Amino acid sequence: MNQHQKTISADVASEHPRALTGVKILDLTQWEAGSACAQSLAFLGADVFKVERPKLGDPARIASADSPDADSLYFLVLNSNKRSITIDLQNSKGKEVLTRLIRECDVFLENFAPGTTDKLGLSYEAVSKINPRIIYGTVRGFSEESPYRDFRCFDAIAQSAGGAVAFTGEPDGPPIKPGPTFADTGSGLHLAIGILGALYQREFTGKGQSIRVAMQEAVMNFSRITFARHQLTGKPVTRVGNGSPSSTAAPSGLYPCKGGGPNDYCFIYTARDELTGNRQWRALLKTIGRSDLLDDIRFVTPEARFERKEEVDEIIRPWMLSQDKRTAMEMLNGAGVPAGAVFDTGDLMNDPSFRATGMLTEIIHPTRGPVVLPGWPVKMSGSPTPPISCPPMLGQHTDTILHDLLGMDESEIGDLRSSQAI
Repeated sequence: MNQHQKTISADVASEHPRALTGVKILDLTQWEAGSACAQSLAFLGADVFKVERPKLGDPARIASADSPDADSLYFLVLNSNKRSITIDLQNSKGKEVLTRLIRECDVFLENFAPGTTDKLGLSYEAVSKINPRIIYGTVRGFSEESPYRDFRCFDAIAQSAGGAVAFTGEPDGPPIKPGPTFADTGSGLHLAIGILGALYQREFTGKGQSIRVAMQEAVMNFSRITFARHQLTGKPVTRVGNGSPSSTAAPSGLYPCKGGGPNDYCFIYTARDELTGNRQWRALLKTIGRSDLLDDIRFVTPEARFERKEEVDEIIRPWMLSQDKRTAMEMLNGAGVPAGAVFDTGDLMNDPSFRATGMLTEIIHPTRGPVVLPGWPVKMSGSPTPPISCPPMLGQHTDTILHDLLGMDESEIGDLRSSQAI
């Protein structure tokens, strides 16, 4: 067994080895993008050591905090299945401890502000000299070639600078930031993909490498279809509300449903299926009781329906208002018409199927008590997803990691604590 395949975690050494069993991650990230990357690797079985500042920890622990005595829920949802070790990176003894950990780990993750790693002496060049096999993962807001490379970046900034905000919203309204934080978490997942590729490549080369993801470019990658649309028109992609920026289908949009609540809506999207005899459109008309329009020349082709999309909406709207969103979704899909109810977080939290799959799990936190945390959506037949473990308290595993990974005894650990290195 190679050194990097060895493990110190009882969980990793369980009877069910996982895809990244034995891989050790030194996680110096904070906030969301880097934390999401490290958490995804933890879900795949890696042993993640979250390195935090003594006494202070990841600033996410107090971000949007609702209690002075408990870590924020923002922190909890991003840091399950990790272990926390405190190290003062500006303390000489703390730096020595980190150096020893670098020698033992496979992956080094950081998403500090631009210039920070150079000041700390933790650039890729410096870290790779300590461990040439190390895979060094970095998230920044912008690429090294960008004129904005030294700018700080958060999710909304990257969504704006990456193009997503520009084509989100109603045609006659202002741009709107999309709701999901896909610039942050999406950048983390892009970085995780690169790390997985690098781990595989290292099996053949024996060497590590540096991997960088720019949040702006990750947003652009999520927006590939809009670049295709731009080239069709030669103009910046316009906002299309609930329509699709890549097609001219109708219906394609949200329809209010029975109940009148803020999320009592259902989305309907019929494909341009003229090659199959407009099957989805015809099935829709039959379902809503408008078979009288099956052969109406005004709507007989996708092009005609798109030209009269407002009329199409008026045909559908009365029936949708008579159905609750779940019933509408079920009836339409039963007829072969793609439709999706607008499920809010209450709908999703109360859906037992997510407890069954492990996508939502209730854990017992030492200070908060019961907390429901999101799980991992990727299911692998040969690598079972580990149960959701409680996010670590600050420095909770410091002694264990230093003893098991570096072989330190109580005296050495005590000296480090006395010197405030940990």
